[in-house]
Amino acid sequence: MTAGRRITVYGAYGHTGRFVVAQLRDRGFVPVLSGRDADKLKALAAEFDGEEDVRPASVGDPASLDRALAGAAAVLNCAGPFAETAAPVIEAALRAGLPYVDVAAEIEANLDTFTGFTDRARAAGVSVVPAMAFYGGFGDLLITAAMGDWTAADEAHIAYGLSGWHPTAGTRAAGAVSRQRRGGRGIRYTNGRLEYHRDALPTLDWPFPDPMGPRAVLGEFTMADVVTVPSHLPIPEVRTYMTVEAARDLSAPDTPAPVAADEHGRSAQTFLVDAVVRSGGRERRAVARGRDIYAITAPLAVEAVGRLLTGRTRATGVASAGAIFDAPDFLRALSAHVDLKLQL
Repeated sequence: MTAGRRITVYGAYGHTGRFVVAQLRDRGFVPVLSGRDADKLKALAAEFDGEEDVRPASVGDPASLDRALAGAAAVLNCAGPFAETAAPVIEAALRAGLPYVDVAAEIEANLDTFTGFTDRARAAGVSVVPAMAFYGGFGDLLITAAMGDWTAADEAHIAYGLSGWHPTAGTRAAGAVSRQRRGGRGIRYTNGRLEYHRDALPTLDWPFPDPMGPRAVLGEFTMADVVTVPSHLPIPEVRTYMTVEAARDLSAPDTPAPVAADEHGRSAQTFLVDAVVRSGGRERRAVARGRDIYAITAPLAVEAVGRLLTGRTRATGVASAGAIFDAPDFLRALSAHVDLKLQL
């Protein structure tokens, strides 16, 4: 049983963090609100019933993180840039012996988690699931489900069909950190490894299924899926694509942040994700449709926490969503939020 169990949400007052807190409450968990700004935490608590447990903590103060995690069953990190927050919060989770989940979309931050904590987390018997979000975790689940009984594939392609992309302040801050770490270079996963480059991103047409239909996309618009998918699947070519309009929104400095358009706080933005695997001339795919890339992260992350706490896992230590969870079953559990079709 998970009802009544306390889950520390670090970065609870952020855009995605708010969705996560609401989802935890809907699922019967008790959120512990944590983050760097005590005033914002108190304001968030007041928006609910005012009785939420508020525990300010700083990634530069390990003792404060320990207090934030005390008595919790798991920690869910929603505070970016994750290049700054992931390692300190994982360290606190290891000290407390708690499962850790984050929603990092930063490629380098996720690489750091795999390289820096795989052995330690396995030795401690602690599950660490990075990138449990729309970018990284969702694509990994879709590709893993599309694989079916295949044990390997030649190529994996994940095309993101977004009606638009109104980035949050957190998205912009994380992107700035990633660009700085890469020195302005691009990144791709090819020939079984990540490589940096300065090539211009190609524009091509992607045959999205209806109702979207064919759209122009930027090729090698590389997202965290190039970390999560190869972490457990032997696929030498993993490529991600983004609709040109959404990429243009993200790059424009004056694109406004998302605005709530329904009673759940979701924006009007919609998505269609087309995940394709190819092997020896054969092709399989998983297609997912839904609304608001930030809001959908909440049921993804909270479902992950629920499965970790009830032992519905297939791996230990640091593991991506597709490696640690039963991907088709996990995706079916999201049916209230995502329309999914598998073509095997």
